[in-house]
Amino acid sequence: MDSEVSKAHAKHLVDSHDHLLQSNLETGSYNKLYSFKHIVNGFSVHTTPSQANKLKVAPGVKLVEKDRGAKLMTTYTPQFLGLPQEVWAKEGGDKNAGEGIVIGFVDTGITPEHPSFTYDPLNPFTSNISHFSGACETGPRFPSSSCTGKIVSARYFSAGAQAIATLNTSVDFLSPFDAAGHGSHVASIAAGNAGVPVIVDGFYYGRASGMAPRARIAVYKAVYPTVGTITDVVAAIDQATMDGVDIITLSVGPDEPPEDTITFLSVFDVFMLFARRAGVFVAQAAGNQGPDFSTVVSYSPWAVGVAACSTDRSYPGSLLLGNGLKVGGVGLSGPTFGDGKFLCKLVLAKDAVRVNGAFPRTPEYVEECQYPEALDPVIVRGRIVICVFSAGFYNGTSNINAIIDTARTLGFMGFAFVANPAYGDFIAEPIPFAVSGIIIPKVVDAQIISQYYEQNIQRDERGFVIQYCARAAIREGRVASFVGQAPIVSRFSSRGPDFVDINRNPADVLKPDILAPGHQIWAAWSPLSALEPILTGYHFALLSGTSMATPHTAGIAALIKQYNPSWTPSMIASSISTTATKYDNYGEVILAEGSYLNSFYPSTHFDRGAGLVNPARAIDPGLVLPTEFEDHINFLCSLPGIDWSVINAATGERCNRSLSHPANLNLPSVTISTLRNSLTVKRSVKNVGSRPETYTCSVISPNGTMVNLSPTWFRIAPQEIQDIEIQFQVIQAGGEFSFGEIVLTGSLNHIVRLPLSVLPISTS
Repeated sequence: MDSEVSKAHAKHLVDSHDHLLQSNLETGSYNKLYSFKHIVNGFSVHTTPSQANKLKVAPGVKLVEKDRGAKLMTTYTPQFLGLPQEVWAKEGGDKNAGEGIVIGFVDTGITPEHPSFTYDPLNPFTSNISHFSGACETGPRFPSSSCTGKIVSARYFSAGAQAIATLNTSVDFLSPFDAAGHGSHVASIAAGNAGVPVIVDGFYYGRASGMAPRARIAVYKAVYPTVGTITDVVAAIDQATMDGVDIITLSVGPDEPPEDTITFLSVFDVFMLFARRAGVFVAQAAGNQGPDFSTVVSYSPWAVGVAACSTDRSYPGSLLLGNGLKVGGVGLSGPTFGDGKFLCKLVLAKDAVRVNGAFPRTPEYVEECQYPEALDPVIVRGRIVICVFSAGFYNGTSNINAIIDTARTLGFMGFAFVANPAYGDFIAEPIPFAVSGIIIPKVVDAQIISQYYEQNIQRDERGFVIQYCARAAIREGRVASFVGQAPIVSRFSSRGPDFVDINRNPADVLKPDILAPGHQIWAAWSPLSALEPILTGYHFALLSGTSMATPHTAGIAALIKQYNPSWTPSMIASSISTTATKYDNYGEVILAEGSYLNSFYPSTHFDRGAGLVNPARAIDPGLVLPTEFEDHINFLCSLPGIDWSVINAATGERCNRSLSHPANLNLPSVTISTLRNSLTVKRSVKNVGSRPETYTCSVISPNGTMVNLSPTWFRIAPQEIQDIEIQFQVIQAGGEFSFGEIVLTGSLNHIVRLPLSVLPISTS
């Protein structure tokens, strides 16, 4: 990469881009933003639709795509995944776990002074990362001292953002500094220092550690509080690959499929393909548009799409009523006076509205506690005020932060934000409250509170309350509970099946690939908190999203790479998939959340992928299923109805040979989106163990099919490859996918699982 030949070629590409633009577009009609010259030969340009149409027919231009914008796919998990006792112990403890691996984060930047990212001179890094060569770009709030050794490189990409929006200089810093918090959160989950105390509002929640706490961090800021563009994101991927990162974490990306090309050949996916070709493991958020079917935004087999789940940790809160009933809810807040044992008066906000106030009588003022001027301070001071979910929250114009501000301004003892029968149950996540408070998201619980309240007040003939006798206390809500079934696939986590185009025609690829914790995750945060005012001033945040699940997988990939330094990205991806578990802590099939509150169903491969990531087994999987760049091109060439010239345009590769069926790509799963009569596919497994091993092959056939394996057993030496033929036969056609698995059981206790997802269309 640093050779004179390479630099000369890069200059040649840039010159060719400039010449092409000058030759085809009118002077002053465009602004070239980036030349891509490392893993893809192309450029991004800000111009008008008419000029873009000229580019489409310009000589030398093979593909033009409109930027769709980039979105954010928005502790305890090391213990939940068994890292300290098993994987970290094998790699020398948390003081060595991830040593020598560089993880690149394409996100909103980083907060360099955060304790999760500081360098400890008493515990110096000992590994050689000569394969990596980055840079420390400085700017507002990011001096050169920010790259301390833990953060080995930091860059920012803003040409796309600056082209389409007027950036806000108070938050959109042209430096790697993270004003949003998202990038810091993601980076600390994967590679944050071990044992960092999590303290919020003076309360100690425990200690946070990254999955690979000794991995180095390379920052590629490409999304800003005001705007995010794919232009900046792919420029960051291009540079990260050039710099030599081992792993790229993408908790950002487009949240909708491309309009005018297949999903696998969007610019975003092509850049990931070439990063993979360069030896980079790519972890990508599956998306946050669940639980509907075919909502994944991770499409391609060369990136590992990560779904999100809960752990068995929760933060239960409760409201104690004067009649002794205790109503459950959520909210990271301390108790009311007397450690929650002293009962104080309970007041419904609607009953405390100032009679002669000059403000509109809308729900935001009357019920939702959004405006302190609407409430009588004499009535609410020192009391627990009931604020009700109404039109403002339903429309997204009201927020919890305003309730907290009202509570502080008027001196509430605390607040209870409760569900409204007119709007039904709502979903509540625990967030820190600077005052005592609790969220009651279930209508049935809100009605218990309402009934008790009405029985213990007196109203005059006009309906005004003349005596408040209802009492309550808010109990401690910051102490974690570790009970219940886990993991459970989170409601928001996007679901499969994968699809090839905007019409959502299903693909022969399993998505999501894997399941990792992404619900209520403590990690580093930026005190500026530009997008989340309620978290302003905090150095840690408890967040949920596939954004949080993705860095768990990236950090685990770093541990696997450290333990097996010669492994390719496909071998790492295979080991993560084939060793995952489909069972929860009760020994049952992992559940998935449905559309409604407290609705669950047994998950399928389209919810959980292969299952919950299991790091202890993934570092020693026994067998892996390797794939190379040429295999991915052959896969693309085998897609039904594909124009080979489109593949050549997007990748520069010709379809010299294609697979007999797309399902023949050597993935650690088999997905057949249309099975008519019968189909035989092949998988090739490689022994990455140090000893010969004998495997027996068994299969659980998907409903409506019969699956036969050949051979039914085999003995395989170290580094040897064994082919397995898998014959599918439709015995009963149906209109839905059905699921099964192949299990290869080794004589040295290795167990290799391959998920099967099949849509049996017809028996003939």
